[in-house]
Amino acid sequence: MDMQQTSPKKFIVPIGPQHPALKEPGHFEIEVDGEIVISVSARLGYVHRGIEKGVEGHNWAASMYMLERICGICSHVHATAYALGVEKLAGVTAPPRAQAIRELVAELERVHSHLLWLGVAAHEGGFDTLFMYSWRDRETVMDILESLTGNRVNYSANLIGGVKFDVDDKHADEIRRGIDFLEERTKHYLTVVTTDETFLRRTRGIGTMTNEQAEELGAVGPVARASGVARDVRVDAPYAAYADFPVKMIVDEGCDLEARFVVRMKELFECYRVIREILDKMPPGDLAVKVKPRVPAGEAISRVEAPRGELFYYLKSTGGTNPDRIKVRTPTLCNWGSVLALAPGHKLADIPMMLAGIDPCFSCNDRLVTIERRGSADTWTWAQLRQYGIEYYR
Repeated sequence: MDMQQTSPKKFIVPIGPQHPALKEPGHFEIEVDGEIVISVSARLGYVHRGIEKGVEGHNWAASMYMLERICGICSHVHATAYALGVEKLAGVTAPPRAQAIRELVAELERVHSHLLWLGVAAHEGGFDTLFMYSWRDRETVMDILESLTGNRVNYSANLIGGVKFDVDDKHADEIRRGIDFLEERTKHYLTVVTTDETFLRRTRGIGTMTNEQAEELGAVGPVARASGVARDVRVDAPYAAYADFPVKMIVDEGCDLEARFVVRMKELFECYRVIREILDKMPPGDLAVKVKPRVPAGEAISRVEAPRGELFYYLKSTGGTNPDRIKVRTPTLCNWGSVLALAPGHKLADIPMMLAGIDPCFSCNDRLVTIERRGSADTWTWAQLRQYGIEYYR
């Protein structure tokens, strides 16, 4: 789509759904007056895969493998949220050692996610050296996860009722060496994002969201905590082993893009601390308990803290071998509003960094398709929608 002129000085600049600045498909229409943004609208839904509907045709165990593929960066927390919800319906609790391993992998995954985000955000800001360094160091934690679980992306660490693998002394030593190295590198990155003059011009005072705005817009995760909102599911409603191995909530009052960098970098240090504590005090015992194929009828919710913020699962069972309904609300969905609301008044060049600041995941977020039929008040029938490959999805 070409740039559209809406008045002598105002234009609409389209970005996406396929665009070099976007790693995933999303369509944005940015109205500008010169270089100043007036308004932003977003259309998502380009990567909807029907996973929520698909799990209804699979049993409780197989559904986990579909749900953890909602996101390749935070697959473990999706599987953990699902497993905790099913265990609640089934009336079982995973053994303490399994819960500790769940937390261990979750914090390793958080390290992976934050380092990946740092590189992407640096790239959007034109700081490709930081992008290459952070992604190089990210390989350390990916190698640890591969050694521990056998996979670099979708770890498949969870079972309904526990976990698949144990952490032996060899694994523990490898993890300690890896986080010792990453801790030193993270100190360097924290210094860079808070002192580099060129970088600060792209982050300090940009995308400022007050505490009141963060509450009103429903922001979650590091985006909210960078605006002084003390909200973290790991602290507010501990799950897995977070009650035994608690984390300290990282909150900043800066409220801008720089604060969002600082919160994520400081969270990495807390990840390293709690990982060491888990390895030093790993509880003994079994790795799993048995869960019957038929899950009792009922409804349950499950909340976990993904790297991007609160991940919410709703599960419904009718007493059969398959889920009756699973609904997933991801943190990206909650944080989109902050980008659209805060963009007006900024320069067009600030938008990529503001978008990267929420660490968006389009695949996590997309749940629906919006059809706009211009020039007609007629509604679309399902027969017409099927012509475009869109199937009924409740």
